[in-house]
Amino acid sequence: MREITPDEVHKLEKCLLALAEHHNRVSVNFRGCYPKSPVGETIQRFSDDLEGGRSYISVAEDDNKMIGFCKINIEKSAGVLEYLVVLEEYRGSGYGSLLIEWALGKFASHRVHDIDVKVADGNNAVSLYEKYGFKMNAHILRLSI
Repeated sequence: MREITPDEVHKLEKCLLALAEHHNRVSVNFRGCYPKSPVGETIQRFSDDLEGGRSYISVAEDDNKMIGFCKINIEKSAGVLEYLVVLEEYRGSGYGSLLIEWALGKFASHRVHDIDVKVADGNNAVSLYEKYGFKMNAHILRLSI
């Protein structure tokens, strides 16, 4: 586990593509529509967020290969766990827990009191977040016209 710098963000491409494949397979309501922005734009946004001090990204590695990452955003006493990705072949091995624990520690060190995470409908990651005390706060409904 280590935090990455803006010049390393491009190395997250494989994880972002795997996330897109996962959401397009399991999502109840937007199967085939993920992501809304091209991966290259997401990577640029990540780099900009890191450079601007708005975000932090930690990666999980196996033999120097990035196998997962967590991106968090902090603004005053509010935090957002924006991304938590673990490649499918590494799920169930504790990497998701390590990444959440890193995020919670980072939030605590910044005195964040409220943390939000959005989970796509159909994604079984909800149980991982609930294990750490996250509770359902709202249902977000979307109409695309």
